[in-house]
Amino acid sequence: MKKKGYSREGLFGNINHYDERGRKVGQSRPGFFGGYNHYDENGKKVGRSSPGLFGGYNHYDEHGNRSGRTSPGLFGNLNHYDEHGRRTGTSTHGLFGGFNHKGKK
Repeated sequence: MKKKGYSREGLFGNINHYDERGRKVGQSRPGFFGGYNHYDENGKKVGRSSPGLFGGYNHYDEHGNRSGRTSPGLFGNLNHYDEHGRRTGTSTHGLFGGFNHKGKK
């Protein structure tokens, strides 16, 4: 799998997302009832995530359509799946916090 970027915690519980070159590509902010609201690099809301029944998160696009899910894996990593259940990538803990992302393509 190819390195796709990384995410680091920001202030007030938000998570900043960066591409493989270190450019900020978005942000996730905690939702009122749990989960996260997702924004692109321009601050436009592009989706949300809600906690899953057995851990992880279900992901939805800006129209409320399910767009995938994230499930916990072994050793604290996260496995990512598209809306059809196909694995699209993985995230592992970074050396200095946050997560490093790898994906197909």
